[in-house]
Amino acid sequence: MVGPGYLCRMKCGVVVFPGSNCDEDMVHVLGDIMGQPVERLWHKEHDLKDSDLIVLPGGFSYGDHLRSGAIARFSPIMREVVGFAHKGGPILGVCNGFQVLCEAGLLPGALLHNSGQHFVCRNVHITPSTRNSRLTRSIGRKVLKIPIAHGEGRYHLPSKDLKALQDADQVLFRYCDADGRVTEGADPNGSVDHIAGVCNKGRNVFGMMPHPERAADERLGNTDGLALFNSLLEAVPV
Repeated sequence: MVGPGYLCRMKCGVVVFPGSNCDEDMVHVLGDIMGQPVERLWHKEHDLKDSDLIVLPGGFSYGDHLRSGAIARFSPIMREVVGFAHKGGPILGVCNGFQVLCEAGLLPGALLHNSGQHFVCRNVHITPSTRNSRLTRSIGRKVLKIPIAHGEGRYHLPSKDLKALQDADQVLFRYCDADGRVTEGADPNGSVDHIAGVCNKGRNVFGMMPHPERAADERLGNTDGLALFNSLLEAVPV
């Protein structure tokens, strides 16, 4: 029997692409704050080093020279990541990592240029849309203040695919205001249905545009992001 709030010991593999710039932030949070063993996984490697959790951090993989995540999708390490996903292994992609997962076909949809055609870097509020995922199961309906920093964060799906996503309860987060109201004005990039994060049908691959690792250290004045890491790493009571 494990009690509520008990964290699993998980070896975390953080993938590093040329242009990643949030990898060390993620390593710090997972290792120094969450107390988990962490491995850096270079994009040219073919070995996940026995990782239990794979994280694709934010940044500008390969300089976004084609489109965000499109080149990183073909990195040698991604063959291993795809295989890991198909075996049910948990994967979290944040910002550019979310884009890479969509390009790799591990998550539905695509991330397009923000509706205002500008890079947006500021705090936003998000609210969980489901508790039926490892990433959100312990958060409830709490409103979280999490930073964003992206130019291509507008989540898009064709209407029929969007309905299938909604019906399957795969929407993880929606942008909202500080009171939890999901409104047009609270959406910073024009995402369809104000979606800030989704999961796959197998509910083991998670992608989100906001950066929880930038809101997980008391020295930054905001620890709302810790709720996601606690939920992700929390052991399921047996």
